[in-house]
Amino acid sequence: MAVVALALPQLVSAQALNPGSVSCKGKFVNPITDVCWSCLLPISLGSIPIAKGSRPDSPNPSSPVCVCPAPPPLFVQVGLTIGFWEPVRLADSTRKAWCFPNLGGVQLPIPFGAQSGTSHRSTPGEGRSTANYHVHWYIYPVMYWLELLTDFLCLEQTSFDIGYVTELDPLWRDDELAAIIQPEAIVFANPVALAACTVDCVAASTGLPIQALFWCAGCRGSMYPMTGNTMGTTGEVDGSLLAVEKFTYKMHRQGLAWSTRGQGSVCSKQIAPIIDKLQYRYQLVNPVANTKGPFACPTPGATTSTYEAGKTAPVVGEDHGYLIWRKRNCCAGP
Repeated sequence: MAVVALALPQLVSAQALNPGSVSCKGKFVNPITDVCWSCLLPISLGSIPIAKGSRPDSPNPSSPVCVCPAPPPLFVQVGLTIGFWEPVRLADSTRKAWCFPNLGGVQLPIPFGAQSGTSHRSTPGEGRSTANYHVHWYIYPVMYWLELLTDFLCLEQTSFDIGYVTELDPLWRDDELAAIIQPEAIVFANPVALAACTVDCVAASTGLPIQALFWCAGCRGSMYPMTGNTMGTTGEVDGSLLAVEKFTYKMHRQGLAWSTRGQGSVCSKQIAPIIDKLQYRYQLVNPVANTKGPFACPTPGATTSTYEAGKTAPVVGEDHGYLIWRKRNCCAGP
C-alpha cells in the first residue's frame, strides 16, 4: 500500500487534512481501554483449559506436548501445545472512499480508486438493507507492542502497518469479476444453501459457528460473493460486519491470511483457501468500543442485535472499525 504509506506521514489530523469536513469520523483505538482483554480467554494447554473465561473456545489439539521440526543442530523442538486468542488485525468498514475510522477519522484526498459506496436503503417490504463497503486491513499485533508476554514466540511479532485497501482492488467492487477467485460461488447461490445459514446463525449466536457451512455468514446470510456489496442486512453494524467477514474470507482465498488453529498449525501456519470460521472473533471498536459482557467479541455469523444498540449515530458515527481476534495453537518451546 505504497500510496497510503506515502500519504500518512503528512497527516496531522482529519481536520488539518480536510478542514470543515465531517464526512469521515472515527477515533484512534486505545490499546488499553478499547480492547476487550477478557477476549484473550480461554487459554489452554493441549485440550486442558488453564484459564476458561466466559466465551466458547474452538477445539484444541489433544496432546499438551508437541514436537516440531527445528534447524540444525537440534532438528526437533519439544514444547507445550498452547492455545489462546490474540488480537492481530484491525479493519475499517465504511461506505466512504479513503476514510480511515481507526486512524482518527482521516479521509485521504486521493482522486483515484473506487469511490464512495451507496448508503443503506431498505428493501421494500422486507425492512432489510443493501450497501457497498470499503474495507481497510491493518496489521495490529497489540500484545507484542505492549510486551504483555515477553519472548513468547507464539505472538505475531511485527509492526503496525496498513496491509490492504479495497479502493485499489477491482475484485472488491464487482460481483462478476470476483468470480475469478471464487468460481464455486455459483454452487451456493440457491435457496437451499442460503436456508442452511439459518442453522449457522443459531449456532454462532449461542456458541460456535458451523465450519462445515463455510459459505455461510450466519445471521448475515452468505459469504459469497467476496465483495463489499452486502444485501439483506438489518442495520449499520450488521452490514459493516458482514463486509469485514467477507473480506477475511477473501484474504484467505488470496493467500494473505493463513490457518493458525488446530493440530496442523501447531508447528507453523498453514495456507487455508477456505476460511476457518472457528479461528476468528470480531470486536467492534469504532465508533463505540464494545468491551464488556459476553457479546464483546462474537464469533463470525453471530447476531448483532445483542450489542448494536447505541453503537451507531447518524452523521457522526456511521463509519465502523473492528478488532480481529485470531485463535492461535502453537508449540511453545524453551
